[in-house]
Amino acid sequence: MTFWEHVDVLRKIIFRCLFVWLSCSIGAFIFKEELFKLLFAPSQDSFILYKTLCWLSEYFNIKQICPDNFEVNFISTQLASQFMIHLKVSMCIGAIIALPFLIYQLYCFISPALYKSEKRYSHVLIFSSVLLFSLGVVLNYFLIFPLSFRFLGTYQVSELVVNQITLNSYISTFLILSLLLGIVFEIPILAYFMAKLGVIDSLILKKYRKHAIIVICIISAIITPTADIVTLCLVSLPIWLLYEISIYIVKKVAR
Repeated sequence: MTFWEHVDVLRKIIFRCLFVWLSCSIGAFIFKEELFKLLFAPSQDSFILYKTLCWLSEYFNIKQICPDNFEVNFISTQLASQFMIHLKVSMCIGAIIALPFLIYQLYCFISPALYKSEKRYSHVLIFSSVLLFSLGVVLNYFLIFPLSFRFLGTYQVSELVVNQITLNSYISTFLILSLLLGIVFEIPILAYFMAKLGVIDSLILKKYRKHAIIVICIISAIITPTADIVTLCLVSLPIWLLYEISIYIVKKVAR
């Protein structure tokens, strides 16, 4: 095809992707009650993580890891903030739901230019990227965000100061952490491409393993600013496992 014929095909793909994204966003917008019930679950005592920690506290007789009962009030300080938050969340959820279709359409556009071997590797890379990003978002929802929110939402410099969290602050923090964790979980994919380019090898990663563990602990402490070592380990362990997986992938690429 000519250049402009390629542009015309790309235009059709973009319109299809926008239509599917808009349709998924409208669907998420309609199911408002179910959507925000899911988003607000980490702010309640009945969330599965808090129950699990209390069960572990009783089973191993470690009272420190069982969270105390807490109550956080949400407020809206602007006239249109609730509607805008509803719209923003619906668009984000719509993008997540439509993501497989969007990736498939873009892949169909570039696949004719790939060799058979490149197509085989691209299938694995696309599936792995989506899976790892999803795992990062799930980890944030069930572990990192609840722990961070419980600590920061109940932290007080004085009893005279009452915490009233704005709706925008809660939702923005959740979305940003989800995006950050999704990106962090792409470490093995990044290591694969860097190994292909010859920038790193498994010997370098093994040599600086201790340094990497220290950096991982520092990042985990920043993400979840809690005082107990158990929470720090729960957050650091998955990221450390990703680093070890990256070493294995880089070694395999070199072979």
